[in-house]
Amino acid sequence: MNEEKDMADARTILADYRASIDNIDAALIHMLAERFRCTKAVGVLKATHGLPPADPAREQQQIARLRQLAKDAHLDPDFAEKFLNFVVREVIRHHEQIAASNGVMKAG
Repeated sequence: MNEEKDMADARTILADYRASIDNIDAALIHMLAERFRCTKAVGVLKATHGLPPADPAREQQQIARLRQLAKDAHLDPDFAEKFLNFVVREVIRHHEQIAASNGVMKAG
């Protein structure tokens, strides 16, 4: 009987953790959507003024900043950098599409 109660308690705890994870995932999606809304505006601004879609100096600053934030949060800095690189590649792709649709040549 004790084993059954332990298993039921474990399932309840697991369900609570999963509900929290689901909420966090939803928040992450909404935060990413907001980030991309902002970076789209940056892409339009860059295209309008003929600025290149990528900014390697800014990207390096962001990587250093996020690696430190990850360390402070006890998150693997390598993971944080990989995640940021993935997001930045997608942002640059969007910026290139915006520039192309505005007749601006892709900058190296």
